[in-house]
Amino acid sequence: MKGLLETVIRGLGNGSVYALLALGFVIIYKATRVISFAQPALMLAGAVTVSYLAGITGFYAAVLLSALLIAGVALAIERVAIRPMVGRPVFVVAIITLGIDVVVRVVVNGFIGRDVRQVGDPWGFTQVSLGPLVVQSRWLAMLLVTAVLVALLFAFFRYTRYGLAMRAAAFDQETALAQGVSVGAVFALSWGLAGFLAAIAGMFVGTGQGIEQMTWVIALKALPAIIVGGLDSLGGAVAGGLIVGVVESLFQSYQGEFAPWLGQNFAVVSPYVVMLVVLLVRPYGLFGTREVERV
Repeated sequence: MKGLLETVIRGLGNGSVYALLALGFVIIYKATRVISFAQPALMLAGAVTVSYLAGITGFYAAVLLSALLIAGVALAIERVAIRPMVGRPVFVVAIITLGIDVVVRVVVNGFIGRDVRQVGDPWGFTQVSLGPLVVQSRWLAMLLVTAVLVALLFAFFRYTRYGLAMRAAAFDQETALAQGVSVGAVFALSWGLAGFLAAIAGMFVGTGQGIEQMTWVIALKALPAIIVGGLDSLGGAVAGGLIVGVVESLFQSYQGEFAPWLGQNFAVVSPYVVMLVVLLVRPYGLFGTREVERV
């Protein structure tokens, strides 16, 4: 039982990172009806920025500055590359975000180099005791920071003027425009928030193990998370990320013992297996709506 609980905590920690990335996907989708495939590049850019700033400003200040900087980069991308495409088919815009992802990653890879680059986090692989359980500090940090950010994000959408404007635009853009809501500003804000969350996720991806040019692949696990939770559900994005993280962690720990016939490294594909199972049962996700449009 002790090993199982430690495995679940590890899964929840990693799942928190997937949840942050999934929230970025969902926020942009709800505002624009387009899945942004630029999130992996923004995540990688955030981690790299933290790695450079940590030695200058200190780690925590570097994280905040990096998140704000990447949010600004996301705003610029939306204004320059996405805003002119308003009214075009969503498939075309989605393909453009793929191109943006490639361009940004090529630029960022030049700053990473060929070696693993450390982000300078204070946790590393240090462990703490929670009663009889022994877990890594970084997993607890992931859970705590994600919980705070999710609470702030939901409060923003519920109680602030801009949050209400984003909810209105997500529900019906034409009606929102008629009520004086600037849909263009909503698009920009959605990209900014997604960039901010991606940078925080990137920092956590690099904790302990550092970052390299292929680290961006981790962000692809947020795609099963948003499908499992529901493409149009913020709460579903959080739940989907945690589910994917726990399932992956369980397979990493127990698949070799209980299902060796699945082969090695089945944990890598386990999020996508969960996604397929959920799609067979609930094609719109656990918390999504039946009316969701698919890209």
